[in-house]
Amino acid sequence: MEIMRRASHAGSWYTDNLGMVFSQLVYTLAIPINLYILVVKSTSLSKGMKKAKKLAEELDGWLRASGLAKSPDVRGVIAPHAGYSYSGRAAAYAFGNIDPSSITRVFLLGPSHHYYTPKCALSGATIYKTPVGDLQIDLEVVKELKATGKFEVMDLDVDEAEHSMEMHLPYLAKVFDGYPVKIVPILVGAVKPENEAMYGRLLAKYVDDPNNFFSVSSDFCHWGSRFNYVHYDRKYGAIHKSIEALDRMGMDIIETGDPDAFKRYISEYDNTICGRHPISVFLHYAEELLNKDKDQFPSI
Repeated sequence: MEIMRRASHAGSWYTDNLGMVFSQLVYTLAIPINLYILVVKSTSLSKGMKKAKKLAEELDGWLRASGLAKSPDVRGVIAPHAGYSYSGRAAAYAFGNIDPSSITRVFLLGPSHHYYTPKCALSGATIYKTPVGDLQIDLEVVKELKATGKFEVMDLDVDEAEHSMEMHLPYLAKVFDGYPVKIVPILVGAVKPENEAMYGRLLAKYVDDPNNFFSVSSDFCHWGSRFNYVHYDRKYGAIHKSIEALDRMGMDIIETGDPDAFKRYISEYDNTICGRHPISVFLHYAEELLNKDKDQFPSI
């Protein structure tokens, strides 16, 4: 029996109009600013399936013209999950570099914003809907992970309430359009450090397979009175420059592939990176691969 997860945040966090979604994706993926006028004019073509098809053809052409390099060496991305009006353009710098030709499975890890669990949770759905195409869940891998006894299964309402993974879905549907890809969504809860390592070991075997890709959902520092967090180092001048330096420090540590260094960074600065647990799990299973072969740390 098919169980569909609705695109529950479409129409609020991003547009639910087929033509408009394609326009958003290609505007953000097509970096040259002068393409903006072409994209805006093309939204009028979104009325009706025939016009949507024409728009899709135009969008594909603009994607080819964007000049973003697609590399088979890129095995994982960490991309944001804010509304597309805030993060859509930034996220494109991750998804625009994916070479879909050799990838058949995407592990999608996102933090839980509304539901408390000390574990990782799998989806009970079989299909994730998006306005630009549906994504099939790899039920065989979900079954394997369930069999470990370490994962719980989300209720559909929990799954649909969470936005962190959903905000990656339109990009994945677009990039893998025409390719037989399946996804494995994993909601990462408030996992203790020792269990981050345990989940990393469980997932490490999937990193060995070059047909697997890893999409990790995380925004970085949330600061100000709303989040009860401020990090201000005066040497950087304006406070937003101080926050930027803090985030870049974290990014540099992530790129080393050292989960312990990332743990120390979070402990020292208490940076409000909402995807710190998915990132830590990712670093742990990447470390397992690195321990086997120093040249095989997945490009991110």
